[in-house]
Amino acid sequence: MTQAVGIARAHTNIALIKYWGKRDKDLFLPMNSSLSLTLEAFYTDTKVVFDEELTADSFFLNGIEQSKTEIKKISRFLDLFCEYTGERPFARVESFNFVPTAAGLASSASAFAALALAVADALKLDMTRQELSTLARQGSGSSTRSLFGGFVEWSMGTSSGDSMAHPVDDADWDVGMLVLAVDTQEKKIASRVGMEHTVQTSPFYPAWIETAKEDLKAIKAAIATKDFEAVGQITEHNGMKMHATTLSANPPFTYWTADSLLAQEAVRRVREELQVPAYMTMDAGPNVKVLCRVSDMKILIEALSAYFPSEKIIASLPGPAAYVLSEEDWEQSKIHFAKGSQG
Repeated sequence: MTQAVGIARAHTNIALIKYWGKRDKDLFLPMNSSLSLTLEAFYTDTKVVFDEELTADSFFLNGIEQSKTEIKKISRFLDLFCEYTGERPFARVESFNFVPTAAGLASSASAFAALALAVADALKLDMTRQELSTLARQGSGSSTRSLFGGFVEWSMGTSSGDSMAHPVDDADWDVGMLVLAVDTQEKKIASRVGMEHTVQTSPFYPAWIETAKEDLKAIKAAIATKDFEAVGQITEHNGMKMHATTLSANPPFTYWTADSLLAQEAVRRVREELQVPAYMTMDAGPNVKVLCRVSDMKILIEALSAYFPSEKIIASLPGPAAYVLSEEDWEQSKIHFAKGSQG
């Protein structure tokens, strides 16, 4: 081949049962299985061009050429596919992130899921999504779930070959999420660093692993019966337990800010005052996500607007599985990003 091109879009996902901690740092094997909801509102579009005339890999994010360190990460990820193709030509990778990067909104999940699907499309690989998720996982653990839509489980597995994601439910029964984007700046402590420190030093961590297993069984049962309130209660408790492990690490740390605490209190007050089921969760970042019914979104946004500017409250329906884009779609995506970056 002289040139092979693949383009894909993948949406972010927010874990309801958290992935927090690796048992194998090189293969990104998790300490526990997890479950997420894919979101429609945030996504990454990625184009990969393998070209025999290129002399090195390159990586452009949001139109900006990235550092040698970031390019090395991409190169290592692309090398994973050599198991299926033999040697590969160098590649030019371009991505547009329609989600704030490194702010606890799962931008790496959508990024590596989109890249994995784009590579598979370019190289015409005959792989199932589950198989592809084992490769995406090695770029970003949570990206394994962004290859699917709705509620998705990432089974921890016993090895690299079976630590993969699979769909659980389309979440098409009045399920939605509000994101209280209180701070979209890059976080000070990377998820990878926070995870490792917590696993090594938190006395609460073993209890987290055991209860996370129980939470996963419970939430899957609640999803099967479409028991929204049970799903929400399990989600909120699991998220708070994860953050308790960071507070019990030595030295302690937290991803919460003053605005995170304000957002948490706002959700509790609104839930009590309106008697509307709305349940919060937080990943490794300051922003608060609110699992709610789509039919309750309008009233919740109005109530939460008393605490935060409306532009910081982002509503999302469940997102679809990752999918391949056409060249025309890609050109439209670039135009859309350019308009958005210009305000």
